[in-house]
Amino acid sequence: MDKLILKIKNYFKSKKFKEDLKELFDTVTFVVVGIIIIRFFIAEVRWIPSGSMLPTIKEGDRVIVERFSRFYTTPQRGDIMVFYPPTTELKYTPLKIFTRLTGFLCQDTAFIKRVVGLPNEKFEIKKDAMGAYTVYIDDKPLDEPYIKNRFDFTPCERQDVNCGPFVIPDNEYMMMGDNRGSSWDGRFWGTLKKDRFIGRTVIRFWPLNRITIF
Repeated sequence: MDKLILKIKNYFKSKKFKEDLKELFDTVTFVVVGIIIIRFFIAEVRWIPSGSMLPTIKEGDRVIVERFSRFYTTPQRGDIMVFYPPTTELKYTPLKIFTRLTGFLCQDTAFIKRVVGLPNEKFEIKKDAMGAYTVYIDDKPLDEPYIKNRFDFTPCERQDVNCGPFVIPDNEYMMMGDNRGSSWDGRFWGTLKKDRFIGRTVIRFWPLNRITIF
């Protein structure tokens, strides 16, 4: 046992230990920088924690969110986007920026919703005589075959729900979940600024029997 302890002590004092430590540091740095580059410029993986996007995306699904298109285009109507809602306070300390860039221990809440209204458009939700709800953009009904149920909406009569009409501000978007009866979206917290977007959902890769390209 004494020989083993002595051997360990000698190793920590040796030149080889310093070389091994430098190699480990270089490897970790390379991996972290690689993760940051991939997540910031290319894509990242997200796990879906709720059913707000039913029936399109289910709770527990895994999706790939691409990030490169934000450098040359803006979100389009119908895009399924991942973003930080206005209710998430983004801090810009070095530690917070690092956790967002790498995904390690990041606790900033992100949402996944669909782009329904674009900048400078008039947005409104109307209820017909049968009790079905329809989104209107610039006074024209929006065709939304992806939503769960036109009758299953959070009622516009509730005081905490904003069904419009209102004009979406410049560089802002109206985001809504496909499960309109169970989605905490722009009807509750307002429009979303462009700089809050993380990326566009392009593929569901898990579960394997429901792989989908969006």
